[in-house]
Amino acid sequence: MERNFIRANHQSSTRNYLSRVTPNKAANVEKALEWDFDYFDGSRDIGYHGYFYDGRWVPVAEAMVSAYDLKAGMRVLDIGCAKGFLVHDLLTTCPGLIVAGLEISDYAIKQTKPTVRDFLVQGDVAKGLPWPSRHFDLVVSINTLHNLSARGLHTALREIKRVSRGHEFICVESYVTEQQKLNLQYWQMTCEQFRRPDDWQFAFEQADYDGDYEFITFD
Repeated sequence: MERNFIRANHQSSTRNYLSRVTPNKAANVEKALEWDFDYFDGSRDIGYHGYFYDGRWVPVAEAMVSAYDLKAGMRVLDIGCAKGFLVHDLLTTCPGLIVAGLEISDYAIKQTKPTVRDFLVQGDVAKGLPWPSRHFDLVVSINTLHNLSARGLHTALREIKRVSRGHEFICVESYVTEQQKLNLQYWQMTCEQFRRPDDWQFAFEQADYDGDYEFITFD
């Protein structure tokens, strides 16, 4: 089922797409793929230019709690959780929820809020998840899976299904028009999968993923 949890956050940011089309773009991409300070808190040419908590994930957490009828004692996994802001907001939105986060960046985990640091695990979903099958009531992954290779994407989708016993939601970058495709190519620093929605659907089918999803575009 297609959802609409992320679009408002995505569209709230203003982007100068051409600003990242520089002679240093290749070197900047290599730096971004280190998933360290430069990507999260360095120059805007490389990444977020400061990924700090500002409460923007609170409406997303509230929408997920409502949509999936989450309650205290239920388990939620956030794959690609970055600094754990959604993990934090899920916990405050639904006290008693058991939330875990998986993040490839050791730097991001060290920068998270102390209240959630113990719930975050460093790892790569493309290499498998360190939890048993059917362990979580909800598994989410926001703006992460498009950064994987085709093989890694397939593994990740199957792993998401494996550890879920209830619901799944993933959000990935996509495009419909050629302008959106160009904007994505100009802006992206870490994206490996450039797919139209129907091609994403094909990847889902190949991996037997039948959970919820959302596509964001760069207009």
